[in-house]
Amino acid sequence: MVSPFDVEEIFPDVGADSVRLPRRQRGSSPQGLAVTLIADYTLRTRAWLPTAAIVALLGEFGVTIGAARTAISRLARRGVLEGSRQGRHSSYRLTEPATVNLSIGGTSIAAFATGPDSWDGSWTVIVFTMPKEEKSRRSSLRAELRWRGYAPLYDGVWVSPHPLTQQEHAELVAVTPGATTAFRSRHLQFESDVTRDPIEAWDIAAIAEQYETFIERWNPVLPRIRAGDITGAAAVRARTEVMDTYRRFPALDPLLPIELMPPDWPRAHAREVFLAVYDGLAEPAQDHVRAVAAHVDNGPRPDIRAHTVAEMATGMSIASPGTSDDPDAVSAKVSQVSTA
Repeated sequence: MVSPFDVEEIFPDVGADSVRLPRRQRGSSPQGLAVTLIADYTLRTRAWLPTAAIVALLGEFGVTIGAARTAISRLARRGVLEGSRQGRHSSYRLTEPATVNLSIGGTSIAAFATGPDSWDGSWTVIVFTMPKEEKSRRSSLRAELRWRGYAPLYDGVWVSPHPLTQQEHAELVAVTPGATTAFRSRHLQFESDVTRDPIEAWDIAAIAEQYETFIERWNPVLPRIRAGDITGAAAVRARTEVMDTYRRFPALDPLLPIELMPPDWPRAHAREVFLAVYDGLAEPAQDHVRAVAAHVDNGPRPDIRAHTVAEMATGMSIASPGTSDDPDAVSAKVSQVSTA
């Protein structure tokens, strides 16, 4: 798979290890890849997948049998997967809380770049201070801010064009209590060459380049998708890769105000390409995953179903009442998958 973004080129002030981009930054860990594959084809049905089928699918991405089995075992220990055994054969599926968490995440990805630009001209400003020796707390706060779409205008001064909700503020305070202050204000325009506009907190040219690279990677593939020339394992790999890359854009470009962007900002075009690839390969990829599972189960698997972006946007699952799992705990476990 293509390694998506070199985040250090876009955000050089923060090391790659401390930036929580929407999940993986370089390549795909076996655990992260397993979650993506299982979610893409069982999220709506919570279908059971034989262990041998999961191992075979991961093998098509170059994951060894040993690494695949280790990834499955670790996901089960984290509460992301639950297992079932019949004789010598085992199967796994997403737990209910993991399904809810992944469905919410999918809704956010599907909704990205769909609504009208509604910026009110104000900026949310987060100011923080803490001793330099408290590197761990400082890194945690910066990672949390980056994850929420903020960028550093100055050291200790981070900005976002979007309002800060009460819940978001509480979550930031929980990371570093007593160290932050939040404002919502407008930028005062002065005739001076020595001040910074808040939008300069982002490297707009670098973000545009990532959009263009994404478009250039997938535009040439669209005629083959429309012609039905991409099937089998190739369809699964391409569909996984396009999702793995596209889901990072909300952290790179947190819906920056379109009026501040250069002409022909490629955000909308990138979404169109994503839709064409992800939805266009849904059926052939689904057929392949069903075939792999059917080969192990010796029977058809209609419960394995790919979802479209439109289905992701509406939300696809709700945990059953009375479940003993803690969705918040599993949410944290699912988020940790990328760092394993």
